Amino acid sequence: MTNAAPAQPAARAATLPDFDAVLAAAARIAPHAHVTPVLRAHSLDALAGCELHFKAEHLQRAGAFKFRGACNAIWSLTPDEAARGVVTHSSGNHGAALALAARTRGVACHVVVPEGAVAAKVAAIEAYGAVLHRCAATIAAREAKCAQVQADTGAELVHPYTDSRVIAGQGTAAMELLANDTAFDALIVPVGGGGLAAGTALSVAALSPRTKLFLAEPSGAAETWASMQRGERVTEFTPDTVCDGLRGTLGDPNFVMLHQHRAEVLKVDDRDTIAAMRLLWQRTKQIVEPSSAVALAAVLTRKDLFAGQRVGIVLSGGNVDPDALPELFARG
Repeated sequence: MTNAAPAQPAARAATLPDFDAVLAAAARIAPHAHVTPVLRAHSLDALAGCELHFKAEHLQRAGAFKFRGACNAIWSLTPDEAARGVVTHSSGNHGAALALAARTRGVACHVVVPEGAVAAKVAAIEAYGAVLHRCAATIAAREAKCAQVQADTGAELVHPYTDSRVIAGQGTAAMELLANDTAFDALIVPVGGGGLAAGTALSVAALSPRTKLFLAEPSGAAETWASMQRGERVTEFTPDTVCDGLRGTLGDPNFVMLHQHRAEVLKVDDRDTIAAMRLLWQRTKQIVEPSSAVALAAVLTRKDLFAGQRVGIVLSGGNVDPDALPELFARG
């Protein structure tokens, strides 16, 4: 599979959100989203050689940070837009988050799901009330199916990571982390399409500009790393990673924001990600998915970079298919 960047379905004009948009999102989602805790594990500090603070977004509603952006998008809709419903494409977490957020407002939700998506995540999307639309496992197929559903229903597109409302909502996770504690030398988040990363960049720049932003990315889907190295988006790549939530193509507005912020990307092998996931399960008793554990793996494989520092890590999600665990851990 090659992830090219095809023309996207019609949506409202892409704009780059600012920190005021993050603040507005925080107020908008407050009645619906959880303020997630910050967790510590001294045994992991000892292993990493630095002080780790985990923002526990796997404990967010729908099991991932994605609910923040989805909720902000849903509650930003005008009454006319809400009446027509929403549509998106997703391999899991965004689809589930949008379906749940739509349910909080009584909005119809359509989710285009690619073949091969994690079964537990697809089940969650359906359980939250979305109408599922299947497609082939390519970005081009997702976008084409989204366009078809949008044309048939008149639904508003809520893109998983390029929508400015989604980006602003995702930025509220780092905003919460930094609101009462800005003494971080580094903050690390996973990166796929770049919604969380771009939103985090807004909060870091506004609340703690001295904090260095790092992006953890699977080596088998490292187009963000390549894009930052070239200074332009790389969109032709074939993802090969167990981090199913990080296989998307970095969005154009996301790239612009991350490039402006000079975020640094750290590539991580899947074997190290699975090892980090196992450690998190054992040492913190928290269930996180590979797309989340990649951030801790980035620290553990680059101890020289973070030695003695105070490091924030966003644990982005905890939606794991239990049936896949034996094979997953065997790979680690």
